Amino acid sequence: MFCPKCGVQLPDDAKFCYKCGSQVVTQQQPEKRNVIAPNGVTSIKCPSCGAPLSPKFGEMLVTCEYCGSSVSLGSDGWASVEKQTMLPIKFTDREQVVQLLHGLMDRGLLHRHLQESSVLEELNLSIVPYWVVSVSARTSVVASDMGAEVGTIATTAALMGVMGGAIGGGRRGFGGGLFEGALVGSVIGSGSRGYQKAYQLDQNYNYPVVALKALTEYQPRDYQFNMDDRTIFDIAKVPKGVKILNGDISEDAAKYQAKTYVDQLQSQKAHQQYHMIQQIHTEMDVADAELLHVPVWFARYDHKGKKIVLVLDGNSGNTINSIGL
Repeated sequence: MFCPKCGVQLPDDAKFCYKCGSQVVTQQQPEKRNVIAPNGVTSIKCPSCGAPLSPKFGEMLVTCEYCGSSVSLGSDGWASVEKQTMLPIKFTDREQVVQLLHGLMDRGLLHRHLQESSVLEELNLSIVPYWVVSVSARTSVVASDMGAEVGTIATTAALMGVMGGAIGGGRRGFGGGLFEGALVGSVIGSGSRGYQKAYQLDQNYNYPVVALKALTEYQPRDYQFNMDDRTIFDIAKVPKGVKILNGDISEDAAKYQAKTYVDQLQSQKAHQQYHMIQQIHTEMDVADAELLHVPVWFARYDHKGKKIVLVLDGNSGNTINSIGL
């Protein structure tokens, strides 16, 4: 590092310039800074404040408990994560969260009185890191146009009715006046499976990938956090007693997973919207990921020996995931 006043080179941990005496103010979060971790080390200093970090084996994302900076262990050693944000905790009251959970468990006819016959075994709040990956997906679909087939049948039936009326001296023949239909859209071909049409399904995602292998069971499938509500990560905003979890999934791995999840999600949406799909192909553009720290409530119930787990967004109050419902 260099003195901001006279420009002389200084040691990285210098507080004052030895040449001009000026005080050196280091940035809290450097733009990009690598610290190589020698083999066999069990601790390392935070690149922002110099506090000791003692990551557990396998952890790749560690939050400094002193200044709140996150560091990531990549192929080049420890590096500051450039974009680290958080969602504020809006649901902090335990009783309020329990009431939300009761409503979720009793929603719908099949879940009526489910909560009454269940025992709450565990309820805790943690700050969970998610890699939020920006993905732009473009899915091309070729499917049979059921509407066109129905329209063709209806048109044919109506025509038969007119012909029957003419042959029968004005009487309405089979199907006459009973059906109406029309061909909709541009037909690109026909075959044994009917008419085929081309469709385009485009979607932009801020797709969250949980950054902790132990929590991949609760990976969101079709959920997006309220990114408009996020702020710069500040450990001082985390209430005392709320555990901040460290991640062990790298950004590159998260991007790969996000592409896989988005591809599956686009296919699912296409099959829900179109029938008899002949061809489907998705292209994606993936941007840099952002490390988002999310307040998450984990609730575990026992329902007649069956485990029910609800994962609740502590910012919005929405359900991130559920198991057993």
